[in-house]
Amino acid sequence: MPQNELSLYELNNLLRHVVNKSFPDRYWVRAELSEVRENLSSGHCYLEFVEKSSSGQIIAKAKGMIWSTTYRLLKPYFEGETGQAFSSGIKILVEVSMDFHELYGYSLTVHDIDPSYTLGDMARRRAEILRQLEDEGVLDMNKELEWDMLPQRIAIISSPTAAGYGDFMNQLHHNRNGYCFYTSLFHAIMQGEQAEESVIAALERIYECADCFDGVVIIRGGGATSDLSCFDSYNLALHITQFPLPVITGIGHDRDDTVIDSVANVRVKTPTAAAEWLIDRMEMADVCRQKLRDSIVLFAGQKMDNEKHNIQNMARWLPLLAERILAGERTHCLQIQHDLQNSAGKCIENGSRYLQSLAAQFPLLSERILTGKFAQLERLTISLKMQLPRYVKDEQNKLSMIEKTVELVSPERLLEKGYTLTLKNGKIVKSTQEVTSGDELCTYFADGKVKSKVIK
Repeated sequence: MPQNELSLYELNNLLRHVVNKSFPDRYWVRAELSEVRENLSSGHCYLEFVEKSSSGQIIAKAKGMIWSTTYRLLKPYFEGETGQAFSSGIKILVEVSMDFHELYGYSLTVHDIDPSYTLGDMARRRAEILRQLEDEGVLDMNKELEWDMLPQRIAIISSPTAAGYGDFMNQLHHNRNGYCFYTSLFHAIMQGEQAEESVIAALERIYECADCFDGVVIIRGGGATSDLSCFDSYNLALHITQFPLPVITGIGHDRDDTVIDSVANVRVKTPTAAAEWLIDRMEMADVCRQKLRDSIVLFAGQKMDNEKHNIQNMARWLPLLAERILAGERTHCLQIQHDLQNSAGKCIENGSRYLQSLAAQFPLLSERILTGKFAQLERLTISLKMQLPRYVKDEQNKLSMIEKTVELVSPERLLEKGYTLTLKNGKIVKSTQEVTSGDELCTYFADGKVKSKVIK
């Protein structure tokens, strides 16, 4: 049997002594939280630390814990400083001591945490997302959209139970000037793991009826700033940058900008500030309307004064102009009368000459016409004499053909061929339906007739 044989407990006990002796101090360690599990009964928090390579592969892992007394202090301190929930997926810088237990193995005990490191990591992540959007050429697309002069039709993305939504609606619909707004709520979850997907789904529903709205408002209201990480999302920011309507964000924080604040058309601090921005926009349009009204009134007054002055000048000059016009028209009328008299004399003289010419030509023209008509009558007489015998002969031939046809179809000829002709009361019988029992019939043959009486 080997002389250096140890039990597992003995081996682990040796390791514990070595670890405690070799690493007696505390160390600041950078790591990512892959698991955060709080024991509700004891108040302790159990962690799992990981480190990943540039390709995302885990290259180191360690268990960790925070005792309840320390955890009650560190968690609110961290979340208050960073605005980020103490949960899995974040990178942290913690002060730890190393420990090795015979039963539970190697672990790290957390004593302190540096929020500035996490803030820096969050800022780096936001910067990376914004840099990626800029490289893709979409970062400022929503900012470049122009709002309508009267933004009255507003699509709202919020939770219907959120206090911020109620504040927004109250501020908007009870505004000091009584401006009218038409709002539609598109329900979304505004915090937690499902928030990103829920807000994107609401944007897609608005997109289907985008022509019905002038803009979109994303509001969240008060609450813990640790719930804002869902708005530092590349996918959500990408949807907003390429959305066809301008977007306002008012998600209830003013210390740090989220990614969607940086890409939205307008960013305000609170939901009520979003309502005020829309009301101010209406006021600007109202001021422009009033200025235009005043300008129109002023221009119309000046125009009326100018026209009044022109009319007064025309009234002074009108009698003289009328007299000049009448004098000119009188001269013109006299000239026309003189021209008409000259024209009438010339017309009468020309007409008289034309009538005399016609009277001189009438006998010669009459003789020519009568000579032509006599010649035409003589030609017709000769033609009639030549065509009349031929016409009479043709008509005689037609008559002869008709006589032969009549002879062929005459009753006598039909009777000679063996046919008979039956009459009832002097009328030809064409069907058995025309006779009944007791009727007297007369039947003609080629050589005589027979009278009969119908029995059946």
